[in-house]
Parts: sequence; C-alpha cells; structure tokens
Amino acid sequence: MSRVQLALRVSDLEGSVAFYAKLFGVEPAKRRPGYANFAVENPPLKLVLIEGEPDRPTVMDHLGVEVFDTDDVTAATRRLTDAGLVTLEENDTECCYALQDKVWVRGPGDEPWEVYTVKADADTLAKAGTEECRCGEADGAGTDETAASGTAPACC
Repeated sequence: MSRVQLALRVSDLEGSVAFYAKLFGVEPAKRRPGYANFAVENPPLKLVLIEGEPDRPTVMDHLGVEVFDTDDVTAATRRLTDAGLVTLEENDTECCYALQDKVWVRGPGDEPWEVYTVKADADTLAKAGTEECRCGEADGAGTDETAASGTAPACC
C-alpha cells in the first residue's frame, strides 16, 4: 500500500507528538532527536514532524508519497517525466533518519513533493552536508534551474 506523506515543521515537538498520537490513535513509529514520524493505517498517512523554531506556527515542510520500493520510485520518475514535469532524483540519500531513494517535483504553488521509499534506518536527520532537514526550503527543488545545476532538495 502506498500512502501520502505530510511533513510538518513544528515549534513544540513533544506537544505535537502528544496531539497527533491522540488524533490518530497511534504512537510514533520512529522517534529521534528533533524528529518523529507516525505510520497511520487509517487513513493511510505518513505524518512526519520536524522540530522547528520555538514559538513559530506549524508550517508544511513538504508533501510526499511513500511507495514500496525503488522500482516504484523509478516508475514514478518515468511517469512524471513523461507527463512533462521536471524531476530531480536522489538515490541512496540519508536524511530524516532513513536511507532513501526518491524523486522530487514541484506543484503549481511551488510546493515540494517527493515520491520515495525507505531502504533502511540511518543515524542522521540532516542530509549529508546540511545542518538540518529543510526539504521545503531547498532552493530550486524541482525547477529547471535545479535540473540544470544538479542542486538537490535538502532531504526527507
């Protein structure tokens, strides 16, 4: 089963974990410093919480679709490219405490979307070479400028 991912940057990680555990009736599937994710069965959802700045409103960091395996990511990349969307692939990337293969695109409002699979756990939140996981703030992610420069979104 594939499921939609919603990644939120929250100012109160512990309060947010408590709230979403009550809302969805499940405990986090993964907890790490500054990070939690919920694997919700009903509705099918991967909810990712990333600790943000204190006293700031919750904001959407990025959206995604979690798929079963790398073959599904490859098929999504082909489908999105054939549909005329600019894609950016990342393979064997470590971020959000996971080793992932993924493809990024941008929606019409410049919102970052990823189609990804988790291959294994990892020990770091941030993508190598970055200070923190900032998927929604990557410069040019999924744009022609990105495709030309090879610059990747930050992670997740």
